[in-house]
Amino acid sequence: MKKFALAVAPVIALLATAPAAMAEKISLQNISNYLNSLTTLQSEFTQVNPDGTISAGTVYIQRPNRVRFEYKNSRQLVLASGGQVAVFDAKSNQGPQVYPLSKTPLSLILAQNVNLGRKGMVTGHSERKNTTVVKAQDPAHPEYGNIEMVFTSPTELRQWVVTDDTGKKTTVILGEARKGVKFNPSAFAIDNEINRRK
Repeated sequence: MKKFALAVAPVIALLATAPAAMAEKISLQNISNYLNSLTTLQSEFTQVNPDGTISAGTVYIQRPNRVRFEYKNSRQLVLASGGQVAVFDAKSNQGPQVYPLSKTPLSLILAQNVNLGRKGMVTGHSERKNTTVVKAQDPAHPEYGNIEMVFTSPTELRQWVVTDDTGKKTTVILGEARKGVKFNPSAFAIDNEINRRK
């Protein structure tokens, strides 16, 4: 619990200093526009894992459908590209676990076109402590889980909580994000990483 408190302290501090005037809920259209305007994003992150442990690292997002989670002091890596997600275990010499990106709630914000107004997609939209919280799912496959996103105003993604198909929750808290960063396409290439680790 102490580790969790340390992880979320920067976010709590940020929200505590937000002016009361920012408490107005951001519309789903504005959030959709914001997500669709993101091409690339790089940020330090803190991750609260389902078992309560804390991880940290750097996330690289290139929309649509590409993401790279690098973990500090670890060979653990998560890559998404080509419609697949590959999870490289830091302690294993075997190949990565690979599964379809479409079956992960994170795919909802990595999609080519994000439309939070789509029927059945948003299951929660509220104002909470000067932030706007949106809970979304794939309306065609709610069994895949959901993602709860936290935004500050002016519209900025600060945190998300992914609940997977087994009910396990993973929280990702972003630091100060850099947008419009150019990435080498190979940074997201799953096969390249597999070959590199052989």
